[in-house]
Amino acid sequence: MALENDTTTEIEKPEKEVDFSGNYIEKFGKQDTRDQFPGAYVNWEKVGNSYIFHSENTSLELTVVTEDILKFRYGNFGYFEDDFSYGLDPDKKFEGVTSKFKETKDHFKVVTKTLKCYIYKDSLKTKICDTKDVILVEDEKGYHWQDEKVFGGNVVITTKKLKKGENFFGLGDKTGNLNLLGSRRELWGTDCYGYGNETDPVYKNIPFYLNLYKDTSYGIFLDNTFRSFFDFGKERKSACSFWAQGGEMRYYFINGPKLVDVCEKYTYLTGKSQMPPKWALGYHQSKWSYYPESTVRNLAKEFRDRKIPCDVIHLDIDYMDGFRCFTWDKKRFPNPKKMIGDLRQQGFKSIVIIDPGIKIDKNYSVYQQGVKNGYFCTRGDGPLLKGSVWPGECHFPDFTNPKAREWWATLYKGLISDGVAGVWNDMNEPAVFEDGSFPFDARHDYDGHPCTHRKVHNVYGSLMAQATCDGQNLYLDNKRAFTITRSAYAGVQRFASVWTGDNMATWEHLKIANIQCQRLSASGVSFVGSDVGGFIGSPDGELYTRWIQMAVFHPFFRTHSSGDHGDKEPWMFEEEYTNIVRKFIEMRYELMPYIYTTFWQYATRGTPMIRSLNLIAQDDPESYFREEEFMLGDNILVIPVSEAGAKNRKVYLPEGDWYCYWTDKKYKGKTEIEVETPLNQIPLFVKAGAVLPFQPKMQYTDEFEFDELTLHIYADDDENTSILYEDAGDGLEYKDGEQSVKKIITIKSLSAYIIRQKMQGNFESVYKKYRTVFHGFDSKPKMLMVDGNDITNQIELLDNTYTISLPKNFKEVLIS
Repeated sequence: MALENDTTTEIEKPEKEVDFSGNYIEKFGKQDTRDQFPGAYVNWEKVGNSYIFHSENTSLELTVVTEDILKFRYGNFGYFEDDFSYGLDPDKKFEGVTSKFKETKDHFKVVTKTLKCYIYKDSLKTKICDTKDVILVEDEKGYHWQDEKVFGGNVVITTKKLKKGENFFGLGDKTGNLNLLGSRRELWGTDCYGYGNETDPVYKNIPFYLNLYKDTSYGIFLDNTFRSFFDFGKERKSACSFWAQGGEMRYYFINGPKLVDVCEKYTYLTGKSQMPPKWALGYHQSKWSYYPESTVRNLAKEFRDRKIPCDVIHLDIDYMDGFRCFTWDKKRFPNPKKMIGDLRQQGFKSIVIIDPGIKIDKNYSVYQQGVKNGYFCTRGDGPLLKGSVWPGECHFPDFTNPKAREWWATLYKGLISDGVAGVWNDMNEPAVFEDGSFPFDARHDYDGHPCTHRKVHNVYGSLMAQATCDGQNLYLDNKRAFTITRSAYAGVQRFASVWTGDNMATWEHLKIANIQCQRLSASGVSFVGSDVGGFIGSPDGELYTRWIQMAVFHPFFRTHSSGDHGDKEPWMFEEEYTNIVRKFIEMRYELMPYIYTTFWQYATRGTPMIRSLNLIAQDDPESYFREEEFMLGDNILVIPVSEAGAKNRKVYLPEGDWYCYWTDKKYKGKTEIEVETPLNQIPLFVKAGAVLPFQPKMQYTDEFEFDELTLHIYADDDENTSILYEDAGDGLEYKDGEQSVKKIITIKSLSAYIIRQKMQGNFESVYKKYRTVFHGFDSKPKMLMVDGNDITNQIELLDNTYTISLPKNFKEVLIS
């Protein structure tokens, strides 16, 4: 069925409840889906930062949010919905932005410092240009709608012109090609156990995409929680469309001109992540399920005895009493507080899973409270909604009710007093066994805007994560919350990290995980990882090793598996693989200062931690369709090995100079090379000019204080700046200035190489000095001066390079 065709459409495929174009259920038969349009302009008015243009059938509200962000809302027949959003950062106040306005015979023009927006009087179609009148995006059919007969509403649609050479990225948790051009995608959070590369939709719902065309870029954020669709030239190569099965057409245009600028501005709009506890960036071990207590203790002992670093052990649903949330099975875990305390002494944090389904049990206090206070979802005809999940028949909290969220937050008091350090939310699409999810007519509060589940489904998981995060903040006593969620909507980064769901132990899924993590990172959600080794099935040692090697460079780093498909602890494979896995997990901990700094850049500016090549080389057409190469932070290029038995693989290096991490061999960028891929290595390259901070190997985060931080400095002919961020690693003092930001600048002149350090903040790091290792320098220097002092005689040779000890507060190093 073609949504864009102005015809009466016959529904096909009766076995499917909803067809791909939108909303019509077969049993209702033939549906009238004729397009309706705004009509000609009648009058306009200005309210604050908004210009409201009224036409015969529709009103368009254009709001200047910032000089680079424009908001579009369409209200049919003069009616706008309440301007309420779960996706936007509630702390942001968008006021006082100046703009210019001009009316001509056939159009209006709204102008900011960077944009010109044209609104045409005959149709309310729009066109957005930069200050040089280069067209960024232009309506084709523009806004229109179709009567939706089944549910008594409208399908709201916007269609833009698609130029040859445009490319599309983002859209959050999606499988398939990284470049969305030529595809159609759906957002309807789904429990898709064992999904594949063609599965759509999957778990998360982030209606934000990025457009790249030549040297321009922009983003579109469709802030609508109904089931929605995006077509990037699949139906018609000349059109890009997005539509939703209800609600209001409300979207934000976000200007670049760089793709990474669009990512940052989108995150500014929807909210930034908080800094996590540093231990959450360590290695996590999980399985469905580790029980009883003796199994958990033995697991911890194995890690420490085998000297394989690990920070976190996860407990899946079998720790509960009959799968009742917020309880412990006292036979399996007779004294959880002592167990968790003992694990903490060994350097392990404990995370427990919590699902939304609350068992119907009159003797269960959580059930009693939810019923008594009206916190559970109801059916359309009044009674409490019931559905079967792990505990059997359950009721489900209405997380769109602020009082229910507050109540849910209080339920974490007991777990946190037991010592639980973080919470993992699952099954929150929401998933129900017999029906897949809630019925469409389930009722929700929606923060005072009552509605059905059709509007709530895509945001339900995010609101559960918000309530979970709030609960930890209530009881953690100045410690940082850590939440993981499977389902999510735009803005979830304010509350939680995510993982990519129930994947499989296959080489294809290693590739899928790589692309999903890149896409989510570009969509505001950088704190992301996959179930290493695959949740379903049993990897061999090679696949598990290659997956670990990739996941070292993903922000959330966890092995998780379904226990009935075999164990996936790092030592379950032949010793050859275990030794390599140990080496790479150790590398994760050595890189912790760099990874933590990269997270700070994300939390501060919204800069994606994982960056696809198109984000760093958008002027290079080769980057538009490269999928496996990615950057972690500013300076490390990672190329996973994604085929069994691979002895080498091709790698594309972006523009610039790059050093092979393993050999220090220097390569010119903007070219494809072939490199060897022995099992104990994956292709890693360091950007010339980088300064990479390394700490000593540890068995868990902050296992011990160390005297010396190692700086690896990679020579370059250009001036470069690297960042090192530090704080206590937990607690909230960093928000009050207990942090430090060090900028290390490298400059090559005709006669010398200069390294300068600029420091801000009052946090005092534990180490006393730097061990500085120089890469790519031709020979031992004749002179090395530190803050005016000659220390040439202290230079030490190290393999093919050299090293020297520097005071941590140095200001300038001169090498000649």
